[in-house]
Amino acid sequence: MATIKDIAEKAGVSPAAVSRILNNDTTLSVGEETRKRVLEAAAALNYKPTRKRNVNKTTNMYEIGIVSAASQEDEVSDPYFMAIRLGIEMACSKLPFKIKTMIYAGNSSSFEELKQLDGVIVIGGIEPSSVQEYCHGHKNIVFINHLPETGEYDVVASGLDKAIEDVLNYLMDKGHTKIGFIGGYDMYNRLNDSQSLGEVPDIRNIAYEKVMKEKKLYRPQLVQIGEWGATGGYQLMRKFLEEGTLPTALVCASDQMAIGAMRALHEANIRVPQDLSVIGVNDIEAAEFLNPPLSTVRIHTDEMGRTAVKLLYDRLKGREIPIKAVLSTKLMIRDSSSTPNK
Repeated sequence: MATIKDIAEKAGVSPAAVSRILNNDTTLSVGEETRKRVLEAAAALNYKPTRKRNVNKTTNMYEIGIVSAASQEDEVSDPYFMAIRLGIEMACSKLPFKIKTMIYAGNSSSFEELKQLDGVIVIGGIEPSSVQEYCHGHKNIVFINHLPETGEYDVVASGLDKAIEDVLNYLMDKGHTKIGFIGGYDMYNRLNDSQSLGEVPDIRNIAYEKVMKEKKLYRPQLVQIGEWGATGGYQLMRKFLEEGTLPTALVCASDQMAIGAMRALHEANIRVPQDLSVIGVNDIEAAEFLNPPLSTVRIHTDEMGRTAVKLLYDRLKGREIPIKAVLSTKLMIRDSSSTPNK
């Protein structure tokens, strides 16, 4: 089991700093980069916080469950999901919450366990009614990274539509008009069924198309949609190369896709950013260590998890009005983006 010392060694900080960061010590003066590095190191090591026993026997502990649309393999390959879960666990350790059940996509856990819980936090695209049927009709369910069509439940999301708009405006200000996009579909599943209910356009794709059409710059041949991940990004970039429809700048729906795209460009002797600018989304730890360092959008994944716990706690305390919390993002400009090559 990972320890504070293990995290400190991986993040390159002192154990004391790790402890204070993981415990949300507001008196600690630490940069955002350091804080993010510690949280990502904790997620990568699958750190489990030690929960203190409740010494006040008169205080009830709420038992909750976490349901993730991602598999355990997805968590390992993409720190996005793991960082959200870690944020949930950290927040639960500060409140009278006990995580009783953790259900991943595609595992054999009994969904019947959800019936015994006080509340549920859902990470990813899972159809709301399929969760509701296990929750005795209560509304103590919070969805992260997914916006159910119904307005009955609390939702935590990042402002990805605004983030893509900011990216496009930045590139246009740099002089780019031929801006491409690669991304994937948003998968929509039922809790007790591994089969997808269907592919729907991802919010990043929708935002890209909306802005580019408003600016009268949209070209269908500059959009490639396929598999998520580095392999997907590589394959989609190869399609651009084979079709001869290269943009001067490329917006990738995730950093992993950007990494794959940059590999394909390197193999084709196309320079980044001199010949083609690349910008990703997520700001994973590896982004600033790529060659060149990747421009990207920072998503506060750990805060998404903490916000979901706060919303669930408020629900359990009696709040009935559903809340949709949209967290801000931050554009991180590094060396993979510049003005177009004249």
